[in-house]
Amino acid sequence: MRVLVLPLTLERKQLLTGLLLSLVTVFFSSTVAAVGKHVSQEVHVSAIVLVQYGISFLFALPAVLRAGRSGLATSRPKLHFVRGVSGCACFYLYYLALSKITLVEATLLRSSAPLMVPLILFLWFSQRVRRATWPPLLVGFVGIVLVLKPDFDGLSVWHLLALLSGLGLAISMVSTRVLAQHEPQNRILFYYFSISLLFSLPFFLWNYSPIPVSAWPGLLYMGVVIYLSFVMYTLAYRYVSAAALAPISYFGVVFSGLLDWLVWDHIPDPITLMGIACVVLGGVLVLKHKEVPATSN
Repeated sequence: MRVLVLPLTLERKQLLTGLLLSLVTVFFSSTVAAVGKHVSQEVHVSAIVLVQYGISFLFALPAVLRAGRSGLATSRPKLHFVRGVSGCACFYLYYLALSKITLVEATLLRSSAPLMVPLILFLWFSQRVRRATWPPLLVGFVGIVLVLKPDFDGLSVWHLLALLSGLGLAISMVSTRVLAQHEPQNRILFYYFSISLLFSLPFFLWNYSPIPVSAWPGLLYMGVVIYLSFVMYTLAYRYVSAAALAPISYFGVVFSGLLDWLVWDHIPDPITLMGIACVVLGGVLVLKHKEVPATSN
C-alpha cells in the first residue's frame, strides 16, 4: 500500500518556520529566566541587567555603524526612550521577583502583559476597549488573582513586582509595534539596547559589588541568548503574522513550569494551575481582538 505524501506549500513552510523560530525563542528565553534565578543568588539584579544589555548592545552596534548617520537618524526619540525604559524596567522587576518567588509564578505574572495592552492603548491613544475584549480580560485577571491566591495569604511584594514587570512589557510591546511602522529593525534594537544600558548603569553603580568569577558563565549565557532571542523572534515575523505568533509566547509558562519542577522540585498547586489556564486563555483571546495604533507623536 503506497502512502501519498503531499509536498509542503510555500505558505505552509513559512508557517512552520515562523512557529518553530518562535517556539525556540520562547524555550531559550525560559532558560534565561532559570539561569537568572540561579545567578541572582550570587550577584545583584542590577549587574544581571547591565551585563545583559551590554552584550546585546555590542552585538547590535556593528549594523548601525555600517549604515552611518542614516542608521541613527530617528524622528521618534521619545518613543525610543519610552520603549527602552519600559523594557529595562520589565527585566529589572522580573529578575527581582525571580530571586524570591517561583519561576512559574514570576513568568506567568509577567506574561499577563497582553491583558494590559488594551488598557494601555486606551490610556495612551484613547483607543476604546471593544466589548468583545472585556470577557477575555476578565478571565485573564481572574487567573492573576488565582495565582496570587484568593485569600492573598501568600501574596508578597515580589508577586506585585512580577505583575509590574508585565506592565513594563506591555508598554514596551505597544511602543515597539508603533516604532516598527516607521523605523528599521536595526535602529529599533540599537536604541533599545543603548537606552536600557544607560538606564541600568546608575542602579549597577549604586548597588556595586564585585561580580564573582563563578557568576560570569551564567551572565554571558543570558546576554548572548537574550540577543539571539530578539533576532530569532524578529525573523519569525517575516514568515508569520503577529496574531499567529503571540499565543506561542505562553509556552514560556509551560517551559518555566518544567524547569521549576526539574531544578527546584516545585509543583504548582491546583489553584495556581487554574490561574495559569485562565491567564493563558484570556491572553490568547485578547490577542485576537487587539488593535495597533497607526501613528504616535
